[in-house]
Amino acid sequence: MSESGLYRLMSWLSPAFPVGAYTHSSGLEWAVGEGHVTGRAALIQWIEDVLACGTGYSDAVFFAHAHCAAADENAERLMEVAELAAALHPSRERRVEATAQGAAFRRIATATADCPRLALLLPLPDDMLCYPVVVATLAAGHGIALSSALTAFLHAQVSNLVSAAQRLVPLGQTDGQLAIVALEAAVSHLAGWTLARADGDLFEALGSGTLMADFASMAHETQYTRLFRT
Repeated sequence: MSESGLYRLMSWLSPAFPVGAYTHSSGLEWAVGEGHVTGRAALIQWIEDVLACGTGYSDAVFFAHAHCAAADENAERLMEVAELAAALHPSRERRVEATAQGAAFRRIATATADCPRLALLLPLPDDMLCYPVVVATLAAGHGIALSSALTAFLHAQVSNLVSAAQRLVPLGQTDGQLAIVALEAAVSHLAGWTLARADGDLFEALGSGTLMADFASMAHETQYTRLFRT
């Protein structure tokens, strides 16, 4: 990857890129409140499960297929990926999380890092544009390889969850960094697994087995005390 490509990718997935990621916890706030995540070890296990067979896994699959479609300038295929991504959320809050960030990313990217591939997503309204799909489309449009873009995207997702945990558990700065280090293998495994199947059938690749995480995102909607939107 070129230095300019690396610089852009780091900028898009930086906390400074205003997509509102810091306002979302993916149900982690409820999990902490109910005593399911009480420290670093439990946090690592929770995120590992999300990456292995939860929404982190699904986002990686959507990201890979959207990147391939955008790289080929296959508008029809990209729209199919985007519409399926918008339809398969386990809860209302999970959909809000994905589409609020996706819409914000499209707005800011159009103003600061525009490329013709983003126009392929114009038919989609904000409430159907999921975050992994629009990030993948922009990365493909700027010629950033899928392997680099996907790994960076997953790292940003992990970092955001760890940051949320630091405010909720609470978790110290050192423990937060140790958690990110411990999750490197899970991110690497998911990225490699997804890359190897990026040309396969999207629907067959999808699946979820994290019922508690899905329930957490549903229960958060009626949680009495909340710091996060989701």
